[in-house]
Amino acid sequence: MVENFSEWFHNILEEANITDSRYPVKGMAIWMPYGFQIRKYTLELLKELLDKDNEEVLFPMLIPEAELAKEGIHVKGFEDEVYWVTKGGQKDLNEQLALRPTSETAIYPMYSLWIRSHIDLPIKYYQIVNTFRYETKHTRPLIRVREITTFKEAHTAHATKEEAKEQVDDYIELYKEFFNDLGIPYLISERPSWDKFPGADYTMAFDTIMPDGKTLQIGTIHNLGQTFAKTFDITFEDKDGEHKYVYQTCAGLSDRVVAAMIANHGDEKGLRLPAMVSPTQVTIIPILFKKGKEEVMDKCMEIKEKLEAAGLRVNIDDRDIRPGKKFYDWELKGTPIKLELGPRDLENNITIAMRRDNLEKVELALDELLVDNVVNLINEYDKDLNTSSWNFLEEHVIFASELEEIPELIEAGNVVSFNWCGDDECGKQIEEETGYDILGIYEELDGESGLKCINNPEEDAKYIALIAKTY
Repeated sequence: MVENFSEWFHNILEEANITDSRYPVKGMAIWMPYGFQIRKYTLELLKELLDKDNEEVLFPMLIPEAELAKEGIHVKGFEDEVYWVTKGGQKDLNEQLALRPTSETAIYPMYSLWIRSHIDLPIKYYQIVNTFRYETKHTRPLIRVREITTFKEAHTAHATKEEAKEQVDDYIELYKEFFNDLGIPYLISERPSWDKFPGADYTMAFDTIMPDGKTLQIGTIHNLGQTFAKTFDITFEDKDGEHKYVYQTCAGLSDRVVAAMIANHGDEKGLRLPAMVSPTQVTIIPILFKKGKEEVMDKCMEIKEKLEAAGLRVNIDDRDIRPGKKFYDWELKGTPIKLELGPRDLENNITIAMRRDNLEKVELALDELLVDNVVNLINEYDKDLNTSSWNFLEEHVIFASELEEIPELIEAGNVVSFNWCGDDECGKQIEEETGYDILGIYEELDGESGLKCINNPEEDAKYIALIAKTY
């Protein structure tokens, strides 16, 4: 799948009924029913984690030009990507309105109205919305699009710098739990200064390695310091009656989470979905003949009801087509467990179970332990899916001790780690010499390590950094 990943990815989105990219606006696609269910269960998991310490809100899509333009560094980062609304009906608008590329400039003017005192802090709001960016590169469904249909953005405000730093760390832990639940392996790095979010003090990012060796950014967390607070006059009165600017953070996830899940777990037969987000966790396929048909269907219904009572999502594929076609369809769609039941199985009081990851078949007795045995199979399936994806990532992060090694290692499908002094000009030289982007700082080195920078041997290495081919 590595060699033809792009073709495989495009085909699986269509064949598994995930998205349809034939919509007549480039870079915008339709979520189809099966894909929409995957999206729904993924968002349910995300909301469950966020709602423990954040509150969900919903802001308008349109941002006045004057508000978008207030933060110069921020708008400069998005100025080539903004879609503008210039007319209302046939009338020209007095002020252009931007379709949100992201919502800092929509939300923070309201924060300046809502926050008055230290008792109003912290504010921790998030929304899941669509955002628009005029993407000029080659578009690719779920990965590089012009309408991000599933954009989670969290925006917080705090009384102190320390609290904002703690919030960044909290979001890192939340993202780790989220991606771990989905079995998506990740690398966490601090973006270099020239690639941080416009207006942020620093940016932390999660990247995963796709089967073709390119990295995909799947989540970001930004410490905004007081940049936007000063621009939008977001102040509070502290306990001593002194007026101060708040400290802020924001964090984002998008459709790319679903793309990463599909890519990391899929194989040549199609999807392999984590059970938590699979629209159907168990598919029962009755093998029907004229003789014993009713008995087989009755037993299938009984099994379905027992599994559903245990909280599983179950369907019976009773379509009037060949069993082989049913097997093919559910392997394509990535259902974790398939149960096969025919007249002979019923006579023997068994069902044939198959895990989607290894395609191995096992006999399960149709007794009081059936539900527990199916649940155990699902748990083993999820665990092995997770292990396999992490093994792939770990095998494809390679250390380079010489600058000349980097291009060859990256072209072989790897992310490369290297020792770096941390100087901006040195980092840009490394990018220019190799032709690839530095993802960021992966690890801080001990000041006594004695290691030297890969590009400047006269300078001590302060960090281990990552460099890769990126989407």
